[in-house]
Amino acid sequence: MELTTRQKEIIKIVRENEPISGDKIAKRLGLTKPTLRSDLSLLTMTGILDARPKVGYIYSGQTIEPLLFEELYHKKIGDIMVPPILIKQTTSIQDAVTDLFLHDAGSLYVIDDDDHFVGLLSRKDLLRATLNNPNIDTSPVAIIMTRTPNIITVTPEERVVDAGYLIVHQEVDSLPVVETDDSQKVVGKISKSKLLTHFIEAGLQIEKNKEV
Repeated sequence: MELTTRQKEIIKIVRENEPISGDKIAKRLGLTKPTLRSDLSLLTMTGILDARPKVGYIYSGQTIEPLLFEELYHKKIGDIMVPPILIKQTTSIQDAVTDLFLHDAGSLYVIDDDDHFVGLLSRKDLLRATLNNPNIDTSPVAIIMTRTPNIITVTPEERVVDAGYLIVHQEVDSLPVVETDDSQKVVGKISKSKLLTHFIEAGLQIEKNKEV
């Protein structure tokens, strides 16, 4: 997969000035550091650059195979997402806890009577609720869930690398996948564990193909 012009320029700057901080790279390009985050994340994940705490970025000298890059990072989220676990906003906290453990899920997505996505419940949300609420068998999840639009979502057409970046930088375990043309319709979930499975399976398959 061909790197972008900006990514190639970042590599050139690092090679000529290593070690160099993200702030200095951004300054040389006349951009802000947040603008470069996705580029720097991709270049470090692919092994082209190495990020060293309190030192900066250095050039590793590694290259990436186009097919490996395409398979690992540019695959669509819709190709690897898993079905979401949906519950109604009137569901009791007790029943939500049961659903969470029955499905061995890290989060539950909450919908209203029209099946519109209205909220999210994490394991931490439910743990806090069970510790502080003596009426979990009657209290609805609507009172403890994180509500939209304060939830980061992705669409099936976005890339795996984009989902990975959001999960890492938002410090969440998973992201709801919503329809491209309807952000109120949840169609899947992408999680840390699913991303890890994808990377391992794709990498093993590429190695297997080399041996043939």
